[in-house]
Amino acid sequence: MSDPCSYSKEDYNQSIEYLYNLQVFGSKLGLTNIKKLCSMYNSPEKKLSFIHVAGTNGKGSVCAMLESIYRQAGYKTGLFTSPHLIYFGERIQINGIPIKQETIISLIKRIKPVLAQFPKESHPTFFEVITLMGFLYFAEQQCDIVILETGLGGRLDSTNIITPQVSLITNIDLEHQQYLGNTLSLIAKEKAGIIKHKVPIITAETKPEPLAVIRQIASEKEAPFYESNYQDNSFIPAIDTLSSLTKVPYQRQNIGLVLKTVTVLQKKFPVDKTSISKGLSLVKWPGRFQIFTLGHQTFIIDGAHNLSGFKALTNSLKTRFSQKPFTIIGVLADKNWSDICSQLIPYSSGFITIPVQSPRTLPAETLANELKKQAPAKMNISAEKTLPKALSKTKQEPLILICGSLYLIGESLKYLQENLLSPHPLEQKLNDWKMISS
Repeated sequence: MSDPCSYSKEDYNQSIEYLYNLQVFGSKLGLTNIKKLCSMYNSPEKKLSFIHVAGTNGKGSVCAMLESIYRQAGYKTGLFTSPHLIYFGERIQINGIPIKQETIISLIKRIKPVLAQFPKESHPTFFEVITLMGFLYFAEQQCDIVILETGLGGRLDSTNIITPQVSLITNIDLEHQQYLGNTLSLIAKEKAGIIKHKVPIITAETKPEPLAVIRQIASEKEAPFYESNYQDNSFIPAIDTLSSLTKVPYQRQNIGLVLKTVTVLQKKFPVDKTSISKGLSLVKWPGRFQIFTLGHQTFIIDGAHNLSGFKALTNSLKTRFSQKPFTIIGVLADKNWSDICSQLIPYSSGFITIPVQSPRTLPAETLANELKKQAPAKMNISAEKTLPKALSKTKQEPLILICGSLYLIGESLKYLQENLLSPHPLEQKLNDWKMISS
């Protein structure tokens, strides 16, 4: 696609800055811009086969598992997810390898003149632009199958201009109510907007209210409807062969969805049992109940960021550890942080709260005060201004949980892991967004 020798680090920095500056156009729900953009590039999405994934929690894990399985089966895989943890390139991958910096530069140079043709009031957003980038990259590299995660919702999400081989809905819970609706039924309706005419839909959702909505929309679209169940699959790998990601109890629902998907697509994309087992044993998805040891300390890094995610996290803590971890937590202000505190307190030995590196952060002192209101009087709870200060105060703790926001997870992995290249300072800020009227 490009000559890597013709680009410099400065070119990459300018590309990241250009993407960051697109945030002035906010985030808008709607398909008009992305359809226009793609048509101006000969509709690259129409040259690809997709698995489209929506839902409240588990989307990234499901996408990662499916990508790993199909890659092990010999297919050239594309993977489009969000947000990234450290590097922008994590969002767009082929065969498990993030898009190269020189390819990002090349794509942006090609797209910038087209974007300049749009008036400011209808200028494409950051997410619309990177969706186009993903489609172009996957099509030009001739991917066999692309696993595509929605951004926000489904019905009006930029990814929803595709016609996939199969649509997946992991689950439905309360999230982004100001944009998707304040009931499970309304949110389910938005997520189920990815269902296409006569295209199979598979869901791991079990709650009657949202399940009825998904089923009804599938019926209206004449889409074959499937419910997944971990125990109902004809092939369940032995637990000792699974990767650390897939051994976590809450991943069983996701594994069930993945295996059902492989079954439904078996005629179009054959996969043998060895590829399934190897795919699930090798899959990695950083920041999702990730466990590693540094010196005498064990760290649990988990991107739980809503109440249902914290319920899954605490269930895993109870199952995997007899000892309660000391918790470092930072959350966004628009999350249900009071109920999150209630969920987490019984499974923690103490807390340090910190701000998240986002304009939407909840102040650390506010979160600490809420924890103090709900926790036992003797529990150690304090607020710090930075992650390094929080880690410095917990040097004697043998088990530490870091959770609350994917922004914090990315910061933690960058700080704790060795041999990481230094990202551009704005790469983390590319995850910030603000909804504006379309």
